[in-house]
Amino acid sequence: MNAPANPAGVLPLSETLFSVPSIRCAGCISKLEDGLALTPGIAAARVNFTARRVAVTHLPELTLPDLTNAIGALGFEAQPLAAATAGVDRESRMLLRALAVAGFASMNVMLLSVSVWSGADGATRSLFYWLSALIALPTVAYAGRPFFRSAWAALRHGRTNMDVPISIGVLLTCAISLFETITGGAHAYFDGAVMLLFFLLTGRVLDSVMRDRARDGVTALLKHTAPGALVLNAGGGTIWREAQSLAPNMRMIVAAGERLAADGVIETGMSRFDLSLLTGESAPQPVRAGDAVHAGTLNVDAPVTVRVTAAGPDTAIADIARMMESATQSRSHYVRIADRAARLYAPAVHALAALSFAGWMIAGAGWHQALMIAVAVLIVTCPCALGLAVPVAQIVACGALMRAGILVKDGSALERLAEADRALLDKTGTLTLGRPEPVDRTGLDARQKSIALALARTSRHPLSQALRRTLEAEGIAAAEVESIAETPGMGLTGRFGGKAVAIGRAEMGGADLACRFEIEGERAETILFRDRLRPGAEVLPGQLAALGLPASILSGDRAAAVAPVARALGLTAQTAMHPQDKLDAIARLTAAGAKVLMVGDGLNDGPALAAGHVSMAPASASDAGQNAADAVWLGDGIASVAIAIRAARATMRVVRQNFALAIGYNIVAVPLAIAGLVTPLIAALAMSGSSLIVIGNALRLRRAAR
Repeated sequence: MNAPANPAGVLPLSETLFSVPSIRCAGCISKLEDGLALTPGIAAARVNFTARRVAVTHLPELTLPDLTNAIGALGFEAQPLAAATAGVDRESRMLLRALAVAGFASMNVMLLSVSVWSGADGATRSLFYWLSALIALPTVAYAGRPFFRSAWAALRHGRTNMDVPISIGVLLTCAISLFETITGGAHAYFDGAVMLLFFLLTGRVLDSVMRDRARDGVTALLKHTAPGALVLNAGGGTIWREAQSLAPNMRMIVAAGERLAADGVIETGMSRFDLSLLTGESAPQPVRAGDAVHAGTLNVDAPVTVRVTAAGPDTAIADIARMMESATQSRSHYVRIADRAARLYAPAVHALAALSFAGWMIAGAGWHQALMIAVAVLIVTCPCALGLAVPVAQIVACGALMRAGILVKDGSALERLAEADRALLDKTGTLTLGRPEPVDRTGLDARQKSIALALARTSRHPLSQALRRTLEAEGIAAAEVESIAETPGMGLTGRFGGKAVAIGRAEMGGADLACRFEIEGERAETILFRDRLRPGAEVLPGQLAALGLPASILSGDRAAAVAPVARALGLTAQTAMHPQDKLDAIARLTAAGAKVLMVGDGLNDGPALAAGHVSMAPASASDAGQNAADAVWLGDGIASVAIAIRAARATMRVVRQNFALAIGYNIVAVPLAIAGLVTPLIAALAMSGSSLIVIGNALRLRRAAR
């Protein structure tokens, strides 16, 4: 740890990634980044708040234990990223178990408290208090561990975090309640302590789920690469190599129907590749010797030999995964409403309680009376209503949207969706269905259709399958075609009635997909295919404009394929855009102050979906697209986009109302408690009443998705 820092970058540097689960707030970011930058041998550190990761740039001689100790010295427990997955899973399970225990205990303690509130006293009240203590104290010891551990780690290293005042409040409330129970006092507040833990744990669990999904989006993207490839060796033989062992200049044999395990250049062979991974192009594109191809893309037609140019972390798909993670990092500066409130609210609550105690002691009250008033202040200002203001509104709204076929992954996405003021829409699979359908078969009679069906049903090609589905839906019966054969990249041939028949490629150009149907000795017919617009796409631009979101198309497709859709919808379009191009477009709009709603579906849209202020995808989207998006809608219609925006804005109105109700309650109740006019029992009733008012207001959102 005595190596000099290297701010000028003269010496070669290494980068190591760590998982740091105890990153909780914006203050943790500055403590880690600033603290590590002052450590000898460490040039810089960057925190990814969403993923709870720290990237440390350091001199190569620093070992993992050195770096782990440096992070630990700042009060954070860290693990190298490669070994952290199991720890992250354990933390999520621990939070869920703690939430379940706190929820169960809250219900039981509240039932016992109702009896006390109803007038039970004497031995009956004492019994109920002891029963509450037997439930609450073990619950606090178990369910409070995430807060107690975090608070102790911070205090042990001479700093504070938001878990410190939370822990003090819970423990003080339990201690006073136990003292009152032992001495036969009139008031105990076990219900307040357990309920506070329950609502705080609810927020932690939602936060954990969001982080897990952000990580899953990158994992799903990387799964699209092949696990390995058949590689030619120097003697002309072949050997199977796993993807991680591939290296530049190796030669892979890629069969039809296989995905590439690495980036490369075609050496021999001709085929067509499904490039939707990178471009979103709806039709497979021809490739030949000298053309570049990328890991994860699909060889559709014929075997080719590919010389590897990049493998593993250097491939284009790995770059896309890094872009997704980097785009998610841009959200690290966004702190949700509940987090901001908790950072300010908890210290203020405990400061008020302490000042109340000190003031009454100075005024001559005994320590018991002063302590009771301080506890009343603590209880009456318990942030249950404030803690519920955001999550209860989000939960009700998300439930309403789910019933409407819109799945919102993270409650905070509703806030960002409500803020959106610019919409960018992908074309293929988003504005369109992504399923080519034959639209012009006027030249085919019944006999020709039956022959075409016999040929088409033997192929897995997308256009063949589209033609098969359409003809079968018409009730066409397949003819008895003999000697059917498929030539990759060219089409299908056979014989019927002694004549050669074929369905093959037709170079139409423009926006149309097409195939050519031929019977020997007869005029050839061209069958056109188009990708239909999603239901509701025609009115979506007008709906978005009415909501204050001007829209445009951002597509990887070629200009000729996008132009008809843009004209039909009255939208401007940017075409032939790669993932980085889409990210750049979003970055320009963001720099100009726009809050971008990105709507897309393909793998190539993953980074853009992650980079947008908020994002949506259809259920037909790729796994990476669905995981990167904040919301997914079911069904073919696209009206869900406008519905979700209206519901999100209604949700935020209710959230603001809830905050006003919670703050208004405290403006009235806190001075009364400080003045000694509120007993702890009345404080508990008032606290519960404010929570019920907030819940009742949020329930109005059950119809938000109409």
